[in-house]
Amino acid sequence: MARLPRLSLPDMPHHVLHRGNNRQTVFVDDEDFQQFSNLLRQLAQTHLVAVHAFVLMPNHFHLLITPQTEQGLPLLMQALGRAYVRYFNARHGRSGTLWEGRYRSTVLEPAEPLLQCIIYIDSNPQRAGLVAKAEDYPWSSCAHHLGAKPMPWLRDPAAFWALGNTPFAREASYAQMLAYGLSQRESLALTDAVQGGWAMGSEDFVQSLQSKTVRRLHKKSAGRPRLTLPSDE
Repeated sequence: MARLPRLSLPDMPHHVLHRGNNRQTVFVDDEDFQQFSNLLRQLAQTHLVAVHAFVLMPNHFHLLITPQTEQGLPLLMQALGRAYVRYFNARHGRSGTLWEGRYRSTVLEPAEPLLQCIIYIDSNPQRAGLVAKAEDYPWSSCAHHLGAKPMPWLRDPAAFWALGNTPFAREASYAQMLAYGLSQRESLALTDAVQGGWAMGSEDFVQSLQSKTVRRLHKKSAGRPRLTLPSDE
């Protein structure tokens, strides 16, 4: 079955996932993490992409971003992937591919699904057992969202600003949401959406997106098509 083209829409938030080839390590030490973080900050600005949340795990990374142009997302990911591979191969004395084929991405409704995605991203190291508290992980946006380590290059989306009228109120509200966490169903929905490239949000949101693209935005129903019986009318 042919793969669906990636969905990339300007001014809409996208959840992006990219892994190392065969899930190999792509960040060996702090120098690697820092280099990728620097490249992300610089290249996002170059390609007019706002970064809302991120996490760099040893063998993969997640981004929550909003491109200003239709080509902003693919141009950023292409430039970021190539620049980091050149650096990584030169530093670690290797050659060849580093990434697992295509990156995965999906569009999110800029409301509750977006906030869920921020929590999903920021809590990833804690779920993986790398830290006891999500804010202790140095290579994510969690400390920024909690106000412990502001990162001026990150852009808080409107849904985050709506959490409170002051920075303290927003940070306190987010801390409560982070502590409560996501249900297994919510986490699986976010994983499924980014893996399959399915738009995530309300039915009205997905329908509004569908009017902007011919690409299918949701899964087909499992099994055979339902038989339509003749109407009695």
